[in-house]
Amino acid sequence: MKKANGKSETEMAGLDLEHELPPADGDENPSGAASGAASEEASGLGELQKLKAERDSLLDRLARAQAEFENARRRATKEQQDFRDYAAADAIKALLPVLDSFERALQVKSEAGDFRSGVELIYKQLQDALVKLGVRVIPAKGEPFDPRVHEAIEMVETSDAADHEVLEELQRGYKFKDRLLRPAMVKVAKNP
Repeated sequence: MKKANGKSETEMAGLDLEHELPPADGDENPSGAASGAASEEASGLGELQKLKAERDSLLDRLARAQAEFENARRRATKEQQDFRDYAAADAIKALLPVLDSFERALQVKSEAGDFRSGVELIYKQLQDALVKLGVRVIPAKGEPFDPRVHEAIEMVETSDAADHEVLEELQRGYKFKDRLLRPAMVKVAKNP
């Protein structure tokens, strides 16, 4: 072999002599080479079959996982809707005795004083039911004006009260736990 620039002719031709198959002689059995190639081909097909089976198995698992996720999502959505539909049930149950008391009060024929005291008892019963549910009255009269919980309907010029003090409550405001249900409608003092 000739060397040119430190490389042999085979290196320059790009041949890999270590991994080259020997040339077939006319005297050797050509079926032996074919059987070796066939066994390599068979093992390649076997490996391909394994890979296809593994792929099919993984695709099946993926499809099952996606179906399971979709079912869980639907179930959670249904539970949330059921909760929303029946969340008011406890509140309604707490108010039913008040409704019964109003019905009994309207059926009884009594004097105005007795009727008023009965309505006051029912009013107290209703307040107790709302407190149990977490509803609180927003204090207004005599308090400093707070725009987060008060709605000013009128500004009254007066020197009898501090500036921006609530003089009168026109409509009560309510909170449910920490959420404002309705602001209190108030008259607010304004110093001249």
